[in-house]
Amino acid sequence: MRSTQQAVANWHAQKEFKLSPAWKLLSAAPWTVAFFRSEFTANRPRIGMEEFHAALAAFIAELREEHLSLNEQWQASNYADSWVRQQFLARPMIDGQFVYEPTASTQRVLNFIDGLTRERTNLNSSRLNTLLTSIESLAHETDPDADARIRQLEAEIEERQAQIRALEAGAEPDVLPHDTAVAAARSILDLASSLPADFKRMRDGVERMLHAIRQEIMESSVAKGVAVGQVLEGDRQLRSTAEGETFRGFTEFLNDPQQQARFRQAVCEVLEREFVEELAADERHTLANLVRELRRQASEVHAIYGRLSESLHTYVQSDEFRESMLLRRAIRSAELSVARSPALRTRTPVARLHLFAPEFETLAGIGLFNPDDHVPPPKLADPPRLGEADIQRTPSTPKADFAAIDAAVAEATTAAPGGRATLGAVLDRLPADQRHINTVRGLVLTARNTGQDISGDRFEAVEFTELGGASRKAYLPLITFTKESA
Repeated sequence: MRSTQQAVANWHAQKEFKLSPAWKLLSAAPWTVAFFRSEFTANRPRIGMEEFHAALAAFIAELREEHLSLNEQWQASNYADSWVRQQFLARPMIDGQFVYEPTASTQRVLNFIDGLTRERTNLNSSRLNTLLTSIESLAHETDPDADARIRQLEAEIEERQAQIRALEAGAEPDVLPHDTAVAAARSILDLASSLPADFKRMRDGVERMLHAIRQEIMESSVAKGVAVGQVLEGDRQLRSTAEGETFRGFTEFLNDPQQQARFRQAVCEVLEREFVEELAADERHTLANLVRELRRQASEVHAIYGRLSESLHTYVQSDEFRESMLLRRAIRSAELSVARSPALRTRTPVARLHLFAPEFETLAGIGLFNPDDHVPPPKLADPPRLGEADIQRTPSTPKADFAAIDAAVAEATTAAPGGRATLGAVLDRLPADQRHINTVRGLVLTARNTGQDISGDRFEAVEFTELGGASRKAYLPLITFTKESA
């Protein structure tokens, strides 16, 4: 009975999967997947629109030379538009130009096909050792018995000390053979290949929430509290998924400078080993730029979160404005209704004066007003006439130029000894018109997003220029930029 219920559940899941873009891509023409695999690699996750269309046009020409039946009326742009509609590809605007990139489902399909078509096996001694170590670590970290954990730690200490004594006695280190080391490196790359797809699914989920809140702003169909609650609940559910856990773990990794330093050092040491020469050039490039690529994708997710926050703030403000307008209209309508009510008596604004029964002795005591005695006040002077020349715009500090900031960081770290330059040294590399407060803020933001060294007890005096030309000095925690590994 239980197996039957599981079969029914699998059947419903399979029906949903048949409607997904991943199933449609697997059912598409084989040359579509072949083109995606050749164009989108770990080293080139995005392609500019013009370059993509040119490569696709050349590929279609080769297919027609082989007499493959294709739509004669369609050009490269038609196929690209069709793939975007079918959610095989995404076409975001990056740095002012459109690019193509595979969606999360397409990336998973490409990884799946790469695993099926590659000749080498995924089951090697390195992966088996990783499996054994992970199982032992899981059993150790979930053991509530303190005595058992102490015995395990003491056994590990004794094993490490035995290895140290053997090395001190002159024993040769137990180094992995070249083939095993290459297989281990490729296992690491296989494990890392699923991370970009998780980041894309996280980004797509936040994009859907952003689209939903913008629809609420346009339609204004639900209450403000309900819309905000829907966004918060959607974000909670998104963060509880597997890709949400991956993104949260990587965010914690970015916020830990020690882990980043350990990872960078390990990657640099691995790239200096001899067995790395047996890896392909793209595999070495992927290994060297793994953190940089993941950091770029994480920054995109954070940027979408920023746009989501701005849209939510705009929605709340627009909803408050609409509510205030409705409230004012209701108050005005109530005032008019009260004024027209026949139940209210008409009141005289002043008391009645009975002139036939005065209590004064002479007419001078009446104090009647003579209009001839009224002296009008002097006429006000005419307002000054203002022209277009009198209109002055309030100056504002320009935004930070992040492209110039990245170039200045690269230039300063390259020229600095040891590849390390402080924030002040990077600021000195920028042109004089860009050394303002927003550039200083952009440098601090860049340092935080790229995991640079930020001291908590040392400070640096940084000078910047205000709008009026005055020089100001700010004291910031000592921030050191490190040159990126090639």
